[in-house]
Amino acid sequence: MVRIAQQNDWVVFILVGSIFLYIFMLLSLQRESSVREFLLQKFPDSSNNFPSWVIISFVFVLLFSTLVSQFIPIVPRKISEVQIMGYELNKFGFTFLSVSGIYFSKNILSYLYYAGTGNSKKWKVFYFAASKIYFVFSIILMVACVVKYFYDIALSVAFDMLVGGFLLLFGFKLIFYFFHRNDILPQKWYYKILYICTLQITPVLVLWKILFF
Repeated sequence: MVRIAQQNDWVVFILVGSIFLYIFMLLSLQRESSVREFLLQKFPDSSNNFPSWVIISFVFVLLFSTLVSQFIPIVPRKISEVQIMGYELNKFGFTFLSVSGIYFSKNILSYLYYAGTGNSKKWKVFYFAASKIYFVFSIILMVACVVKYFYDIALSVAFDMLVGGFLLLFGFKLIFYFFHRNDILPQKWYYKILYICTLQITPVLVLWKILFF
């Protein structure tokens, strides 16, 4: 039996593009900051927070989709039947659109939630803090993509590692949000619990159902 080598050039292009986006962000938007300086900077000393957050969000979604796409069983028939000029979505395209939709919908709803609960002043501090943790997560995703696509690891083992790593990072993110020194979550405790349940946990469950059921 002849084993056909898997072509992973597209993964290399995504990784290199993500790295160049981060270099641009650090050199241009963050005034030639190093990674350490960017992660440790305080909100009053920061600049260009929103465009930096947009870049980090895009890179995170792109890398997360790259890593997860090869684990999903199939592209739903209703999705694959939709073709544009003879082209249809593959697993990566379907995953990227799904993750993008959930991620950016969650952020829009989060802003509305902050505004609706009288915590709109905290919103800028929230996405400033969130950009730091998603930056770190995206670096971890880069390493995970290299391991997944360029090392021979059984799919079942890789999936278990993916789920375990995701749960660990997700739990760390919630702890980071709860105990952040700038108190970035809504002020009242029941607003905090409601935010975590509806705009952190629920989107993950919805995404899981879309991709794996």
